[in-house]
Amino acid sequence: MPNITSRPAASPQVLQAKQRFGIIGNAPALIAAVERAIRVAPIDLSVLVTGESGTGKEFFPQIIHAFSARKHAKYIAVNCGAIPEGTIDSELFGHEKGAFTGAVDSRKGYFEEANGGTIFLDEVAELPLTTQARLLRVLESGEYLKVGSSTVQKTSVRIVAATNVDLLAAVAEGRFREDLYYRLSTVQIHIPPLRDRGNDIRLLTRKFAEDFSERYRMPAITFGEEADESMRRYRWPGNVRQLKNVVEQLALFEAGAEITAETLKSYLPAIDSSYIPAATADLHDYGREREMLFGMIFNLQSRIDELQERLDSAHQTRLSKSTLLSDNSRHETAAESFPTSLVVRQDTTQNHTVPSEVSYSEVVDVPETLEEKEREAIKRALERNDGRRKAAAAELQISERTLYRKIKEYGMD
Repeated sequence: MPNITSRPAASPQVLQAKQRFGIIGNAPALIAAVERAIRVAPIDLSVLVTGESGTGKEFFPQIIHAFSARKHAKYIAVNCGAIPEGTIDSELFGHEKGAFTGAVDSRKGYFEEANGGTIFLDEVAELPLTTQARLLRVLESGEYLKVGSSTVQKTSVRIVAATNVDLLAAVAEGRFREDLYYRLSTVQIHIPPLRDRGNDIRLLTRKFAEDFSERYRMPAITFGEEADESMRRYRWPGNVRQLKNVVEQLALFEAGAEITAETLKSYLPAIDSSYIPAATADLHDYGREREMLFGMIFNLQSRIDELQERLDSAHQTRLSKSTLLSDNSRHETAAESFPTSLVVRQDTTQNHTVPSEVSYSEVVDVPETLEEKEREAIKRALERNDGRRKAAAAELQISERTLYRKIKEYGMD
């Protein structure tokens, strides 16, 4: 009886394309994208390749070109985002001598050079609107004008475009022509992000590690099970490009070692909001958040007290100077100019907060260090809750485990 849950085998053409272009992985979405590229290749339609940055979109125009009738003609890849706006028209369509300052000779553009072949327009969303209009004309009629020329030229070029931008959103914002969008996206191929490719992450990790070891003749690294799981749970915002970068760093600095989850984490971005440790991938650590907020509150109080001490010090300095004055009125004025302490009292008659000046001796005993403040806060919470630690922890918005640890740390048993 056949196993209905088994994954269908990839076709010979898909295997050929993967081997030829070095595509690693067996994720169903990836295989479907390769199959779609192969199927559309013989039909001369425009194709739009979409997907996040670093997913490997650049391989798919090559697959389309290689499996098409244009495979013996030129294939030209153009990064639209890397060409300045002032020269993009000249690069794509060419220019005549004297068309602009520095145009000392006529020049062929990519559409003329690639006549009969394929042009890959990467980051197509970066094209200026004026260039988009020229590109639309090429798609509709195969006609274009060189910069500085009035002679219409013809070309037979297949266009494959790629973007990591939501083009429909760009259309709605007026940054991309709607008619050009529909011309380019006759067929769409979406490349899945690395985080959705499951075991492909492990395959790619081993491949990059082996390639690095062979290229630089260094001892190969290996990966433990926990490291594998951590890599699978990481979001990889930079996708395959980021994974390769991380593996190459590991292969260089940890040569010959077995990579653990802890070692791996030190090579991931410092701001690791996208990193989910394997043991807690499905849990949100609210207790840690409460502890952080608790610490922030204590730190803020410490800074307030530090400011208070500086004000008191300034007052004492001024007060010492004022003793040299024989005029009592001046002495009083000096004392009033620097109030010993500025606190806040509640005006119950008008229900709003107003400042009030009091002497330092009137301020209740306030702990001077962060540890003392924390200890005092815990002590008062326990007193208010009759020693019930669970209720005290809830009031302080920290976990009971954290409260027990703090009680033990401060010897409050």
